[in-house]
Amino acid sequence: MTDDPKPAGSAPDGPAKPDAASDTPATPEPAAKPAQPPAAAAPAAKPAAKKPAPKPKAPPEPPKGPEDPAPPDDLEPPAFIAALQQAHPDAVEQLSYWVGDWTVIVKLEALIDVATYLRDADDASFDYCSDLTASDWPPREKRFDVIYCLYSTRRRHRVRIKVRAGEEDQVASVSGLWTAANWFEREVWDMFGVKFAGHPDLRRILMPEGWQGFPQRKDYPLEGPGELLLESPMEWLRLRNLPDEAEIE
Repeated sequence: MTDDPKPAGSAPDGPAKPDAASDTPATPEPAAKPAQPPAAAAPAAKPAAKKPAPKPKAPPEPPKGPEDPAPPDDLEPPAFIAALQQAHPDAVEQLSYWVGDWTVIVKLEALIDVATYLRDADDASFDYCSDLTASDWPPREKRFDVIYCLYSTRRRHRVRIKVRAGEEDQVASVSGLWTAANWFEREVWDMFGVKFAGHPDLRRILMPEGWQGFPQRKDYPLEGPGELLLESPMEWLRLRNLPDEAEIE
């Protein structure tokens, strides 16, 4: 016997499946977080304290001159120096010895006597003036050292004479003893302004005539001989040539 069909509208067998859409529980929306107060600004860093600037060091004192070291106690001076000291006992102020060379430091007024002796004495025979120069030491009252380098072509030995002179002192010319000293003394005059009494033609030899100052002095301005030359070289040249133009007229 055939089972009757289920009438329309009858409930299906078994429990009814709930609707998926309706059965899914609603997810609650997250509650809005309370507004956070703005973070407090970090305190500004304090500027580092400035260290005081170091005080500038005082410049060193200018040197007052060369040391002119004395000869060692166990070193005897050459025979011609000993003879010079005997012949002119008041002329030699000091003996110096440095790297194998002897220097005789003499009084300014005794220069010609000492130079003549060293040229003419047989055991000295310094017939050649190989150099004549100067150095400048402004802190000293006698600021210039004038140095004579002598050589004996016969004896084959050397010696130096040194005299100290002030800015207004006159140094006796030795050009009459050694001809080569003529040009050396002109150079020392040109560069340092040392005056040589008795020189036959004392004028500039390196710098032009009319040059301002003496370039090898330690107080000579590094910028040049004067503002006129720096600001207007043509004006300086015009003034320099005025004597020549006057002679032409």
